[in-house]
Amino acid sequence: MRNTARVTQRHESLDLASIDALVRGTPFQGKLRYYDEIESTNVTANIEALGGAPEGAVYIAGSQTAGRGRGGHIWHSEPGTGIYLSVILRPRLVPADLLWLSLATGLAVHTAIKEITSLSADLRWPNDLLLGKKKFCGILAEMNAEPTRTRFVVIGVGVNVNHDCFPGELQEIATSLQIETGHEYRLEPLIGALLCALWNEYIGLRADDGPASIRRRFEAASSTAHGKYVRVEEGNFTGTTEALDDRGFLRVRTESGLRTVLSGGVREIIPS
Repeated sequence: MRNTARVTQRHESLDLASIDALVRGTPFQGKLRYYDEIESTNVTANIEALGGAPEGAVYIAGSQTAGRGRGGHIWHSEPGTGIYLSVILRPRLVPADLLWLSLATGLAVHTAIKEITSLSADLRWPNDLLLGKKKFCGILAEMNAEPTRTRFVVIGVGVNVNHDCFPGELQEIATSLQIETGHEYRLEPLIGALLCALWNEYIGLRADDGPASIRRRFEAASSTAHGKYVRVEEGNFTGTTEALDDRGFLRVRTESGLRTVLSGGVREIIPS
């Protein structure tokens, strides 16, 4: 059983001032909001964005009672042990280009984790990060848009940091930075590094070669982007991955030909 007193102290000691100092010079500076407990940072950020909250507003939770992942899945948000945050961005992107922002966020998390822990995470298309074969980070990007114009995007990031165990079936599929390294981590440096890396990716996306750079680096950091036999949940088909197309979607070679995965989870099939 986890030491509740220790968790409570860590939970209460999140230092927003130190995070603010780490993100100095980015639009996140001065726009950090912290909630000891919240239903979902993405829900709150969406409501605030509709009300006119500016680009760069960040919503951080000590715990979530209804944290959400992609496809309506629940994100396990143990109090005081992980990073649960959402960011409002107002990009000049057409809605069809949202995927690039989601992939860029995965690269930002990859960069931050390597900077702080030296771990090299594996990116699983479109929005999961793994250590070994187990997931430790999920990303949920939600867009509010017109047919040709994006009003805003809320990007939610959940990172398992100091979890030392997981309940029930999650034990087989989830891990944390602490489990992988044996060390506990202060959340502030991780959050600061994540936000700075996200801003750098966001700036880079605006460049002429931004999507091409994201595609190239995502493929390099993903063991499943090339030559892996996978099952695609949406459509329920199997095949071998053949990298990303020029829109950022995953291509899978099936018995009936090459298919493009537009949405849905992709899971590697391990031979028995």
